[in-house]
Amino acid sequence: MNKKNLKNIIAKGENLTTEFKQRFSTHTKIAKEIIAFANTKGGLLIFGIDDDGSIYGVESEKEIAELLKETTEEYCEPKIDYKLNFIEIFGREIVVAEIKESDYKPHRIQDYERTLDLTKAEVYVRVNDKSIPASKEMIKILQAESNNSRLAKYSIGKNEEIVFEYLQENDSISVVELKGLANISHRRASRTLIKMVRANLLYIHTKENGQSFFTGL
Repeated sequence: MNKKNLKNIIAKGENLTTEFKQRFSTHTKIAKEIIAFANTKGGLLIFGIDDDGSIYGVESEKEIAELLKETTEEYCEPKIDYKLNFIEIFGREIVVAEIKESDYKPHRIQDYERTLDLTKAEVYVRVNDKSIPASKEMIKILQAESNNSRLAKYSIGKNEEIVFEYLQENDSISVVELKGLANISHRRASRTLIKMVRANLLYIHTKENGQSFFTGL
């Protein structure tokens, strides 16, 4: 990361892999951004830049570095690794935290539970230029990705056929829609769609409200 690269990134604005912060707010809010990047495609968390791209700089690089260390070690579970860059633009100091896509998904806000509880865990993913809560379906798929548990052998049953037929006439399908179409429980509909994603038969997408929907390949 150098000055020229950073200027180009700032000019493009916030997106899937870039988030601006004029200043460090709270550990929990920053943890959400870091977790979302680690659970998705990785990204850059840039301090000293406002949402509109205005360059303000930070008062203390050392303070930002210490706060980030505390955040990744004490507020993220599992701990998230990152790389820091300190770059001066127009006489103002900018701090850039580079977060890679993690091999240990899903990361969550530290809750001091021994295992991840789907009903309580605060898991975040990146959608467009926002960090949003992950649905239960997305969390399960993140778990499967980390465990490399792709379904190599998967038999197509009645519910899967209903999904394929529905997608021939519609752009997407949700858990609620499959539940009604197949007259099955919410849990079974969710499990069916998750397995189809793991078998590379569907894609999962997340709306900005955190809800998931599924599309064909």
